[in-house]
Amino acid sequence: MQQFPRLSTARGRLSRRRLLHVGAAGAIGLLAAPHVALARTSKAKALSLYNLHTGERIDTEFWFQGRPVPEGLREIDRVLRDHRTGDVQAIDPKLLHLLHALRHKLNARQAYHVISGYRSPATNAKLRQRSNGVAKKSFHTRGMAIDIALPGCDLRDLHRAALDLQAGGVGYYPNPGFIHVDIGPVRHWS
Repeated sequence: MQQFPRLSTARGRLSRRRLLHVGAAGAIGLLAAPHVALARTSKAKALSLYNLHTGERIDTEFWFQGRPVPEGLREIDRVLRDHRTGDVQAIDPKLLHLLHALRHKLNARQAYHVISGYRSPATNAKLRQRSNGVAKKSFHTRGMAIDIALPGCDLRDLHRAALDLQAGGVGYYPNPGFIHVDIGPVRHWS
């Protein structure tokens, strides 16, 4: 078996094998869920949402000093409820961090226009009967997906920015004019 020389570090000696393990772990950490890493910031995070179906508009802080803001999360859950049934579901905070990162990337100040947030399983089943574009196990039914537009931002730019984040699924729907983002596996479709 070939022996590799030990690499020196400022704090002592580090074997090549140990260096490779540390490097691989760091790379995996950087690739895994960038929106989770964003959650660890101590800065305040807020979202502005306008639900096109209910006419409700909120501008609320959901994260402060590295912790969730329960009142803000409840407001978001209410505004993103299933507008057809009135069912409210907790929206996964990772999705909110993704939306915050997307808004920051675009340097946007306006409210997201929400086409669809949470969907009850019953609503999802009805929509599936009308369209083959609705997933049977949609992330919407778990509070992990949202369909949005951003006034003043070209839809192609919004789509491109969401793809650049590499934080989950991104769907592009130029007609009727929205994108889908979720915190599932990284993938995209049109």
